[in-house]
Amino acid sequence: MNVPTLPRRNDGAADGPTEDRLARAWAALEAVPDPEIPVVSIRDLGILRDITAASDGTLEVVITPTYSGCPAMSQIAEDIGQALDTADLAPWRIRTVLAPAWTTDWITPGARERLREFGIAPPGQCGAAAAAQPLRFAPRATRAGAPDTVACPRCGSVHTQEISRFASTACKALYRCLDCREPFDYFKPY
Repeated sequence: MNVPTLPRRNDGAADGPTEDRLARAWAALEAVPDPEIPVVSIRDLGILRDITAASDGTLEVVITPTYSGCPAMSQIAEDIGQALDTADLAPWRIRTVLAPAWTTDWITPGARERLREFGIAPPGQCGAAAAAQPLRFAPRATRAGAPDTVACPRCGSVHTQEISRFASTACKALYRCLDCREPFDYFKPY
């Protein structure tokens, strides 16, 4: 199964009223932050998947949760609605899709850097584009059989240790750097 690419941004000149409305919707939702990690947007994380216009003019916003039990999805839906209403883009509806499942490979390079600057070690690429992979709650092994190394987002050291497989949210693990002694979250790749 191929993982779809994120929809293109309609940043160019509008081809008509519908295209202009879609471009305005993308611009409005581009700034909606993730409620758990406010330095990245829902677009940057790959949660915002698509925006289309139905034949009746209703905007349909497609989102995918980072995992099926993500408690932030109701807040994300509320924030999307508020952004669309503020931009005077009603009527709209939100559709949540679970397949294909979200993958950390959808996080943009800019978001990965902002995560690091915020003190969260970003995930490496997990290669979900090559083949569907199950969600794993145990450490992933590298080809040599050793666990992945996680670099400290503060000092860059790979001399780190996992403290807990689950951290502030289920999609992150808690690590500490053995060099600078600082704890940090690691966004688990899946």
